[in-house]
Amino acid sequence: MIRTPRMTLSGIVLDSPDAHALAAFYRRLLGWTVEQDEPDWVKLSAPGGGAGLSFQTDAAYVQPTWPAGPGDQQMMLHLDIEVDDLNAAGAHAVAAGAILAEYQPQDDVRTYLDPAGHPFCLFLSD
Repeated sequence: MIRTPRMTLSGIVLDSPDAHALAAFYRRLLGWTVEQDEPDWVKLSAPGGGAGLSFQTDAAYVQPTWPAGPGDQQMMLHLDIEVDDLNAAGAHAVAAGAILAEYQPQDDVRTYLDPAGHPFCLFLSD
């Protein structure tokens, strides 16, 4: 029997045309601190530990379309962010630089687009 090695998810990486600009947006949104800052790479750390969020500059980045149609660049992932007040969190997201997505697939979740076009969802904690 093959032993499964220990694996820990240490981060999620989002590509963008400008890693620093996108990292600045998520710093405003989440209040996380910068752990690593390089010319084309920024990593934010969650205050309670766990997986961080990193940003990488990609000169060939193509913004996803939400929701994607035939031939559109599709999103590769999205972030789900649990909140205690959907309206207040939405107002905070917009003030930080997010755009409320035109298409909203659920009544109890709000989908926003970050400045690089990545969708993210705010949802109420139970």
